[in-house]
Amino acid sequence: MFTGVKVFSATKAKEREELGENVTRWIKSNSDLEIVDRVVCQSSDNEFHCYTLVLFYKHAKAQP
Repeated sequence: MFTGVKVFSATKAKEREELGENVTRWIKSNSDLEIVDRVVCQSSDNEFHCYTLVLFYKHAKAQP
């Protein structure tokens, strides 16, 4: 079960290089969320390569 979705996508070479860092930064800044699933896709044509990472999340339960 999830309550939200975050999509990261990159087409340009520089964006693809920074994609992992952007995902990590988002996860750290949203530490109240629990990632419950993910989907990674790559698509390309003769000129462009696109990476997409989809994170499915829910709010983490509060610690007593």
